[in-house]
Amino acid sequence: MRLTFLGATGMVTGSSYLLEVGEGKFLVDCGMFQGSKAITALNSQPFFYDPASINGVLLTHAHIDHSGLLPRLCKSGFKGPIHATKVTVELCGIMLPDSGHIQEFEAEIANRKGQRAGKKPVEPLYTVDDAYSCLKQFSPVAYNTELKLSPEVTVKFQDAGHILGSSMLEIWVTENGKTVKLLFSGDLGQPDQPIIKDPTIIDHADYIIVESTYGAREHDDEDPVEVLAKAINDTVSKGGNIIIPSFAVGRTQTILYYLHELFKDKLIPDIPVIIDSPLAISATDIFMHNTQEYDSEAYDMFYSEHDNPLYLPQLTFTKTSEESKAINKMDRPAIIISASGMADAGRILHHLKHNLWRPQCAVLFVGYQAQGSMGRRLLDGVKKVKIMGEDISVKAKIYNLEGFSAHADRDQLLAWLSNFKTKPANIFIVHGEKDMSEPFAILLQERLEVSTYIPKYTDSALIDGKDFHIEPSHFIMVDPVMQQLRDLLDEMEREFVDYRRRLEEVSVVGSGNSKGQEILRCLKKIRTFAKKTIDDVI
Repeated sequence: MRLTFLGATGMVTGSSYLLEVGEGKFLVDCGMFQGSKAITALNSQPFFYDPASINGVLLTHAHIDHSGLLPRLCKSGFKGPIHATKVTVELCGIMLPDSGHIQEFEAEIANRKGQRAGKKPVEPLYTVDDAYSCLKQFSPVAYNTELKLSPEVTVKFQDAGHILGSSMLEIWVTENGKTVKLLFSGDLGQPDQPIIKDPTIIDHADYIIVESTYGAREHDDEDPVEVLAKAINDTVSKGGNIIIPSFAVGRTQTILYYLHELFKDKLIPDIPVIIDSPLAISATDIFMHNTQEYDSEAYDMFYSEHDNPLYLPQLTFTKTSEESKAINKMDRPAIIISASGMADAGRILHHLKHNLWRPQCAVLFVGYQAQGSMGRRLLDGVKKVKIMGEDISVKAKIYNLEGFSAHADRDQLLAWLSNFKTKPANIFIVHGEKDMSEPFAILLQERLEVSTYIPKYTDSALIDGKDFHIEPSHFIMVDPVMQQLRDLLDEMEREFVDYRRRLEEVSVVGSGNSKGQEILRCLKKIRTFAKKTIDDVI
């Protein structure tokens, strides 16, 4: 068999893996790349296979970085089934059309600008109609039930504890009289999350494909609910708004659960909570109608105590753009939860534009922020951001509440992998940036004494029983080059400040010194040109 890594390699987005067994070809996930322009450009690359040749797709969960290119796959000729859990099918039913709408909108904006510049029109990756057509190919499967994909391949979906409906995949492949078991972790959740069940314990696999989003980091020991309460109380005491960029599916519902508890125990003031995301509103409705998937605590709360853990008397849903705009005219503090979770697009940009510059406000990040995203830049301490063409100073307090992450941290990943009774032939480490996956690989080698490999984009593993070898990729990822350009720009910024200081010290920039003024103008032009060029590429 051949396993080719087509995404989530050296990054946390674009999850996709091609499994070839005899004449059969199966995809595990078909996710969208998110982050910098260099990364998102991969969404438009031709597929590395003929979509019409794919026999079926196994989808671990609904998040767009795992499902977001499925409509494009179907549009390009894939006609087979897309296997996923019932809740994942329902969530994709709202997420993929929403993504199609975004693709259409972004293409429209690009074409408006391109027309003025004389550029050729661009097509959206896919449309809303493409997404609805793709949904017809979804086929729901139950957890822990064998599904025969071909004479050689059998799969079971197990609960990954990441979001409602999320899965890890046990795949058995029989070739030449030998059966080999692969285990795809999908996105592995933290244990003891509200509503979501803990990840399923698996004790045997020959090859493990495991995520490493937080492979080199522990989540903060401080109780994230206490940090949330303190951030809200401090911000309200100053008269500011609490802005929470949140993933519409999973994280928004987790935040609602904890706010429900804080309000009930009177640990935070009675202020409005606004969900300003049509997608999050629809996702919350799906969560409320799938209580059979809740963990025992949330299930008992819902049925025995008749206390809906996602309901708040203070909660308002805003669906229309007019309702969304009215939020920023409110004259009292509010908690505003909006998408996208990485603050790269959507209604959250409007709320950041109206609140980032206000020192009395706070922005709370409650999920992973990928390289190149605005969320990552804000967490890194940038002093100014450009939102919808306007420079906005960052004066609001920025919080990073990693404890709310739906991803297992280093020790939780290690604990899950420690349940295996026999050593796997290899652990492939995916879905992590370099500074997370490399230390995690070393940790697994030292603690579990196992072989590990961190695939590069389009690497293939040729597997024959317990033996495998790697056919390395010849595809060059450009994002490291983009990082070098960012570093160069930072260095130019520092040098510009230093040159200006030195010019001022020797008094050549005075109002009567035209030569000094000209030098400074030239420096500004170089700085502005470099910044624009790099921003255009990134």
